[in-house]
Amino acid sequence: MMKNLLLSFFLIGTIISCSSTKKEKPTKEVGTASDNIMPKVASGKIERIDNFKSKFIDSRLIDVWLPNNYSSDKKYSVLYMHDGLMLFDSTISWNKQEWMVDENVSNLLAKGKIQECIVVAIPNNGKYRSSEYLPQKSLDGLSSKLLDKVIKERLAGKTLADNYLKFLTQELKPYIDNKYSTLTSRENTFVMGSSMGGLISLYAICEYPDVFGGAGCLSTHWPMVYAEKFTLEENKQITDGIIAYTRTNLPNPNTHKIYFDYGTETLDSQYEPYQLRIDKVMKEKGYTSSNWETKKFVGENHSEKSWSKRLAIPLEFLMGTN
Repeated sequence: MMKNLLLSFFLIGTIISCSSTKKEKPTKEVGTASDNIMPKVASGKIERIDNFKSKFIDSRLIDVWLPNNYSSDKKYSVLYMHDGLMLFDSTISWNKQEWMVDENVSNLLAKGKIQECIVVAIPNNGKYRSSEYLPQKSLDGLSSKLLDKVIKERLAGKTLADNYLKFLTQELKPYIDNKYSTLTSRENTFVMGSSMGGLISLYAICEYPDVFGGAGCLSTHWPMVYAEKFTLEENKQITDGIIAYTRTNLPNPNTHKIYFDYGTETLDSQYEPYQLRIDKVMKEKGYTSSNWETKKFVGENHSEKSWSKRLAIPLEFLMGTN
């Protein structure tokens, strides 16, 4: 009897132990990639900062892409890009896609269509990607109850966008300008991203108009949150917030350029109604075809493959030599 009882306890303990040590399949946050492998590029070269320390956000690696003819005897414009581990090498990205930044930039440079530049690739930090990329001040008009819900459901418990931009402008940019041969002025400093990265690019040029002269916002995620977790009225209040923020904070159209686009498939199929509202704001604030573009790409979806196919368009619009 005692022997059978001990055997039963042993079997139960073994089952519990196996269950507690069973590893769940990890989930991938959009834009993350293997951070321990150097991306391979088709042209130019990448110099990596393994552990860039910040007093504002989590430390992380930074990849700096330099063109083939990079020389300290010349000065270069700088393009800062978010989701930095999705830009150069599909073999290390979570979805096996990439922006083909090195190919696109090198091709335009070879044709003399854009100014000489380097690209600073800033990876997201996975869990807090939305926390860093969602424009913080666009939430200011929400009730405390709805704000708490957004922070809980979308931002993993914290808002980090203002700190992310402080890191970008007060820590990373000075470092890049000190280490590399750059043109440091607003007219030669650009920021670009897609989806939530499009939101933070817009936020960057609005919050720091003296730092950034151009912003590229591809497939901008205007809904801001996961719509299914909010009521229709809550979703409206959240999106009204980013529209109102943009209307109040757009930089001077005489000194800045902004590019928007969207596709019509997958997640991009949600964006047109919001983009049309933003387009109306752009017109109200004096933006014209010389300093603003919004393009619709029928049949294109929400992916690096789609963005790579049209990357040359915002690059040439923002950094063109003509």
